[in-house]
Amino acid sequence: MSFQVIIADDRYPHYREETAVLSAMGANIVTIKSQVAADLIQACPSADGIIVNLAPINADVIAALTRCRIISRYGVGYDNVDVKAATAKGIWVANVPDYCGEDVSDQALALLMSCVRKVALRDRQVRAGVWSIQSAGPEWRLQGKTFVFFGFGQIARILHRKLGGFQLQRVLVYDPFLDEAAIRALGAEKTDWDTALREGDFFSIHMPLNDKTRGLFNEVALRKMKPTAIIINTSRGPIIDERALYRALSEHWINSAGLDVFEKEPVNPDNPLLTLDNITVSGHTGWYTEESQTELKRKAAENVMNVLAGGKPKYAVNRIE
Repeated sequence: MSFQVIIADDRYPHYREETAVLSAMGANIVTIKSQVAADLIQACPSADGIIVNLAPINADVIAALTRCRIISRYGVGYDNVDVKAATAKGIWVANVPDYCGEDVSDQALALLMSCVRKVALRDRQVRAGVWSIQSAGPEWRLQGKTFVFFGFGQIARILHRKLGGFQLQRVLVYDPFLDEAAIRALGAEKTDWDTALREGDFFSIHMPLNDKTRGLFNEVALRKMKPTAIIINTSRGPIIDERALYRALSEHWINSAGLDVFEKEPVNPDNPLLTLDNITVSGHTGWYTEESQTELKRKAAENVMNVLAGGKPKYAVNRIE
């Protein structure tokens, strides 16, 4: 039997990993260079499986599918896939939650260090002929400070391991899904929302994007932080209210921020956050290394292979009876 697998919003220069996995079972791979739902509706009805990055696999796209058995997302998050609609139609949804823990945690640490030591700002200043300790404002060491994790899944735990040599005074975790004993066993302290905001010096966000976390870091939350606070986000952009963050940074409610993600991506060049000196940014690249990309592509294809072979995806998001 021949299968058709659609790769939506063609992103990569090659698909050797996907081909190696899927060609063995006679699957034909077709790529689509679009992130427009209407294009997907036209192209995907005959697909037996879909592998997607950022294209919207919404209810309308899913309604048009006639043969699809599996939608596999390149990456950890899957907020661009209507899981409820897929489940109702008997379609598996899968992701790849374990491919980039080392890489995203490295990025979070790099953004943190840039903010703590003002690396990106001082780089720009030196290139512009500025040579002054005072030019970037006061700086404080990591040693003896309180680090807060918002969410304590795989990536956060790897970052926690990497922070072990900095001699932090406390590591606090705000994660409603983990109990106190589990967090204590991992070498940290469970805390509530207000205590985390009030007592933290450095914050790293590792939460999924959903209705409860969208805009969670708003003006009320940011005003509770210390004026020396540094916030890092390598998770999802909309978890932070960017208008509130701009005010917090420009009016110095907090010290600085490091963002790998934005509310709208690619980020608009006119985004006012990009005018500020007390922010370090990158373009949703925290996941990327050559090693992680190879692993991601292979595992996304394996999700599809497992279902088309009559089984279940290794990384199922939903349940199909």
